[in-house]
Amino acid sequence: MLKKPHAPRKKATRLELRNLDQEILFLEGLVRRDESYVEALQVLGDDYTRRGRFADGLKIDQRLCKLRPDSALIHYNLACSYSLTRQLDLAVETLEKSLSLGYRDFRWMSQDPDLENLREHPGYKRIQAKVRLIQVKAR
Repeated sequence: MLKKPHAPRKKATRLELRNLDQEILFLEGLVRRDESYVEALQVLGDDYTRRGRFADGLKIDQRLCKLRPDSALIHYNLACSYSLTRQLDLAVETLEKSLSLGYRDFRWMSQDPDLENLREHPGYKRIQAKVRLIQVKAR
């Protein structure tokens, strides 16, 4: 089962951070043993993002795209990772790919904090226009 896009980040308590670090260690062990364990990779990528380890999350999302190249949600999460690591041109390109693969949670996309860096990029304006066109066609 594929997970939802990265959850919004909130300030974590020390206990939550410690538990998150333990979960990360556990998941890292799992994916070392099975490099194609998609569900574990997805949770690990989300945990890295929640921990602020954006470069590590990006590596996981890139791996997931190789494992599931036709997944709109995985491409969406990769676009978020590119945005968080300030690779905005790649974020635009990957977000457009997620739309072409069928990503349709436009409300979340418009408020996702992971895409905040991208919202002033000219490419994001193109994406908004594509979203409006998709919504019109769906009516």
